[in-house]
Amino acid sequence: MSRLRSPLPSLHELQTGGKRVVASALAAVETARGTPELVALLDAAARAGKAHVLGLTGPPGVGKSTLTNTLVRRTRAMGETIAVLAVDPSSRRTGGALLGDRARIQTDPEDRGVFVRSMAARDRLGGLSDDAIAVAVLLRAVFDRVIVETVGVGQSEADINLVADTVVLCIQPASGDSLQFMKAGVMELPDIIVVTKADMADIARRAAADVSGALSLAGAGGSWDVPVIRLSAASGEGLDAFDAAVAAHEAHLTASDLRRVNRASQEQRWVEEAIKVRFGTEGLTLARGMGVAEAGPFAREAAFAARLTRS
Repeated sequence: MSRLRSPLPSLHELQTGGKRVVASALAAVETARGTPELVALLDAAARAGKAHVLGLTGPPGVGKSTLTNTLVRRTRAMGETIAVLAVDPSSRRTGGALLGDRARIQTDPEDRGVFVRSMAARDRLGGLSDDAIAVAVLLRAVFDRVIVETVGVGQSEADINLVADTVVLCIQPASGDSLQFMKAGVMELPDIIVVTKADMADIARRAAADVSGALSLAGAGGSWDVPVIRLSAASGEGLDAFDAAVAAHEAHLTASDLRRVNRASQEQRWVEEAIKVRFGTEGLTLARGMGVAEAGPFAREAAFAARLTRS
């Protein structure tokens, strides 16, 4: 088992201790995974979970980091704190993040209300590693808002649903993204669709119309109608509409109790994904036949792992 290099903060200390305390707790996710102290902190953070988590996904170059920069500024202008978790594709040689989103996300290092962290996707192309999920859980217990940004390739388009309350798919005009969106399995994912670079005028309008048409053909997907917003972070066009859409979706989740239901489903998927990565499909099948008393998702994962290791 991994060992702690230094004592972990309590949840209260994590929430009040500032960026250094947060950074030390996030470092423990990668060095002390599975220790009882970290498991307890993660489960406490999962219960606290105050932040609304916005998941941004889309292909490289679509403008996600530009949008993230803008959202950070607007959030701070409203007096709210915000954290950004940027999940990059992994280098096969080093396992580290290839793109280094912190270099693209411009924040004031002296601002205690903004925290930015880059992480590698690790074991799945573009997907969220177990460590990234744990980091997102800690961040949402500390900050008012959390943005999780992933590159929309491979697994990430689906994995963003593991942590996000509101999923935003970013599409670039004249890039073929709108055609990619029409493929089966992609239309069901986003809660909001953004066509970036709205200053491209007619091309952006055509892309938005294509996506809206695809949504219409697919039929209603439930109690929420997915808005398609043309947005230019550079000029500000569409930003108010975007903010309104996010607020409306957050209100919808709260009023319908879907946020609680969705988060409970996410927690179950965290456990299953972690067991599957570590013990394979056979291990997951065995775990489903085991009963454990632990209530928190990270404690359940640890209990399953301990029993599977002994079996």
